[in-house]
Amino acid sequence: MQLPDPPFLLVTDRRQARRPLNAIIAEAFGAGCRWVSLREKDLPADEQILLARGIASLAQAHGATLTLHGEAQLAKLAGADGVHLPAGVDPVSARALIGPEKLIGVSIHTVTEAEAIDPGIVDYALAGPAFETASKPGYGPEIGRKGLIEIAHAARAPVLAIGGINSARVGELVAAGAAGVAVMGGVMRAAAPAQEVRALIATLKGALAMREPGKS
Repeated sequence: MQLPDPPFLLVTDRRQARRPLNAIIAEAFGAGCRWVSLREKDLPADEQILLARGIASLAQAHGATLTLHGEAQLAKLAGADGVHLPAGVDPVSARALIGPEKLIGVSIHTVTEAEAIDPGIVDYALAGPAFETASKPGYGPEIGRKGLIEIAHAARAPVLAIGGINSARVGELVAAGAAGVAVMGGVMRAAAPAQEVRALIATLKGALAMREPGKS
């Protein structure tokens, strides 16, 4: 399945958000974001579903995609456009549950995990942390540019970089093989989310255009 355009994923974290999630997401959509993933795993299932359904109405109004970080069953119940699975979860079972028309992504951190991706099942991978990140301190060593090059080369599905990303780093990540980027804390904590999203997307589009054949 084709990724949303632009390949910029906003991942939610209400605990870092300076304002209500819906307000931040509405600003992000207004700034050109067309893909949001709800990542509020600490909430009870019914609250995640309720929150996702509210965001879904915003997404539909902007022609955007909503995925859910966590369980495929929750994503299905919430009516999301797909699910993002943590590392180690079986994507085959998730695909069987949510069907062929939904997005499935997986989190990866190593070349071995990248090599295991079946592009007939998985649509994309999130590789990280690309850099040290305030959102998940101590989550794992940063993979850096070298690690991203190796992972993107090994994966048979598009790889988005996540972790410690700002507009100054997007070009480096695309040059390393990233098909796009995912951002959480940089937007959730931003005083002006729309401005942050606009800058990230503009840089991403420029970097991807420079990578196209015939561009210099």
